[in-house]
Amino acid sequence: TPASLSPHQPRPKAPIMRFAPCVTLFLAIGLGACGGKPEPAAGKPAGPPATLITTTTAQSIALDVTEDSLGTLEALIDPKIGAEVAGRVIAVHAKAGDRVRQGQPLAEIDPTDFHIQGQADAAEIARLDALVAQAERFAERQQRLVAQGFISKNGADDALAQRDAARAQLATARARSGASRYNLGRSKVVAPVEGVIETQIVAAGDYVKVGDPLYRLVSNRILKAHLPYPESAAARIRPGQPVRLTSPQQPDRVIEGSVEQVKPTVSEGSRALDVQVRLDNDGGLRAGGTVNGAIVTGRKPAAVVVPEQSVVLRPAGKVVYVVAEGKARQRIVEPGVKRDGRIEIVKGLAPGEVVAEDGAGFLSDGAAVTVKAAPETRPATAAARP
Repeated sequence: TPASLSPHQPRPKAPIMRFAPCVTLFLAIGLGACGGKPEPAAGKPAGPPATLITTTTAQSIALDVTEDSLGTLEALIDPKIGAEVAGRVIAVHAKAGDRVRQGQPLAEIDPTDFHIQGQADAAEIARLDALVAQAERFAERQQRLVAQGFISKNGADDALAQRDAARAQLATARARSGASRYNLGRSKVVAPVEGVIETQIVAAGDYVKVGDPLYRLVSNRILKAHLPYPESAAARIRPGQPVRLTSPQQPDRVIEGSVEQVKPTVSEGSRALDVQVRLDNDGGLRAGGTVNGAIVTGRKPAAVVVPEQSVVLRPAGKVVYVVAEGKARQRIVEPGVKRDGRIEIVKGLAPGEVVAEDGAGFLSDGAAVTVKAAPETRPATAAARP
């Protein structure tokens, strides 16, 4: 303690001096934290980087107004082939899936009964031929006797009546023989039209009656497209309007047609309006398949269109980004119909304005953009010498 020290002894240093380096370190850290942010390096721009996009120009084109629908194809020629005569099936020449031509034999029914009937008809015709010849000779003699005055005219009239009756019986027999020959021909079942056998019902050995189904044949030569539309479209669709049809069976082909019929009633099950389009098929389409139909109900001579990817959805609604002076400016628009990868802008955009195309979905209002240059077209090189 200070009291125990002599006046001539040196006084010890205060203990607080041992913490001086720590205080200095704390002061240095505090001063560094209170200092300003470091300046950006020279040459690096402030803010987020510019978005790389491609641009396009809003165009004004003539645009068809269409009513689109997904429908089905129906074959107009799909006969059910039935037995025209009764008998037992003795041969089957075609099966399901076979493509047949008109008049090609499909099956045969036992013709034995018809052969026998034809022989009986031939014998009856021969018998009646003889009776008719005798009746004619008898009538001629009676006419000569009447002319000579040997018999009365009543006897000659009876002979003429018998001759006419024999002639009528002969005509009936010949008609019956023709029917027998016709039935004999119908014992061979043939294809009424060209097509594909969809269903084979008959088999060899079956006994069939007149009208029993044997085959179901489908021909895709003439098809009918059934396009369902909502009731609200009834006032805009009428027969004769042009129609463009596409099918997954032929994705690269567009079939032109016209509305043939609009059903006067609405389907009870689907509450849809049935619009029918008839088309001639070259064999590329199959009945039962789907078809996309677009009925042209009007035409806009000057519609503003942009690519579909230029229109994006934002909290404010559907917008496009107009590009000017390296900035993307949001523009709220009202879209219309879509056609071939382009969409109509009904309101909010003028023809000739430049809008973002690829990359529009990554933009915001006022974002900096970098427009990707279009690839240069290289000049054609000269043909190499042989």
